[in-house]
Amino acid sequence: MASPVTPTPILKDELDIVIPTIRNLDFLEMWRPFFQPYHLIIVQDGDPSKVIKVPEGFDYELYNRNDINRILGPKASCISFKDSACRCFGYMVSKKKYIFTIDDDCFVAKDPSGNDINALEQHIKNLLSPSTPFFFNTLYDPYREGTDFVRGYPFSLREGVPTAVSHGLWLNIPDYDAPTQLVKPRERNTRFVDAVLTIPKGTLFPMCGMNLAFDRELIGPAMYFGLMGDGQPIGRYDDMWAGWCMKVICDHMGWGVKTGLPYIWHSKASNPFVNLKKEYKGIYWQEELIPFFQATTLPKECTTVQSCYKELSKQVKAKLGKVDDYFNKLADAMLTWIEAWDELNPSGQQVVNGK
Repeated sequence: MASPVTPTPILKDELDIVIPTIRNLDFLEMWRPFFQPYHLIIVQDGDPSKVIKVPEGFDYELYNRNDINRILGPKASCISFKDSACRCFGYMVSKKKYIFTIDDDCFVAKDPSGNDINALEQHIKNLLSPSTPFFFNTLYDPYREGTDFVRGYPFSLREGVPTAVSHGLWLNIPDYDAPTQLVKPRERNTRFVDAVLTIPKGTLFPMCGMNLAFDRELIGPAMYFGLMGDGQPIGRYDDMWAGWCMKVICDHMGWGVKTGLPYIWHSKASNPFVNLKKEYKGIYWQEELIPFFQATTLPKECTTVQSCYKELSKQVKAKLGKVDDYFNKLADAMLTWIEAWDELNPSGQQVVNGK
């Protein structure tokens, strides 16, 4: 009797898994059934002389700070140090169409039936099906099995648009800011909501980088996680910054962003007092940052992600530079990031919107 054929993992040769870390990656053992067929890009933060151990059997490349400096030269200044924002270097050096990024304190979650959740498979499903940012479907994602567009949904919009980003959620430890952590130290997220929805055009959201996938060819140059950590006045806003920039650009280009499934199990709560020290300026600044991004428009001449991002950098410097000089530095780093991206990805295949 012939042995059963093992199905080929979806997008096996088209997707990289990016993991930022400062420790041995024992957590990969739990993910082995789902991650082993894929290529990993590990971005080591902190002391580059420390040896990071990776379980046997995984196909990976590992970059530390010395490698980042060697590859980018002076442009390495745009990559954060001593902060998980360094993960975006992995986005830059990848040559694949899709990226999935996960933190090393995230484990396999179980659905309400007790089955292990293959988070990567769900992200791929989200990315390969269209989004509906222009009109909200009350049954959420109409492309999932067992659902459809509801009565009253315009037929002219049912084709949907390309999905640029799939934003997953977390069971157990919620992604709270420091003040909320301090007020609710024992709160855990136990609610499994079986839903995926498109975030409407014109709506911003707090993007968390610990369970995230995106179409690198479509939106990659906008997924810059900013200047955080060592030498910077702020931390823990790296993914937020990338999410705000990305969403403004996706809205301009006519692409979609999904949130909801898949869930991962977030195992470890970070120290709220350390977090408060990192976040406190951001907690004040975001009250000005959010209105800035809500009011931001990009000219119709911006037809590539790179041109959109450069324009956004100009507006950051002009309008947020007066909030704090940090934003002048950040605006310059945004331009450096795009220059470095284009140097490492010189094919010239910049995706142009269909307007």
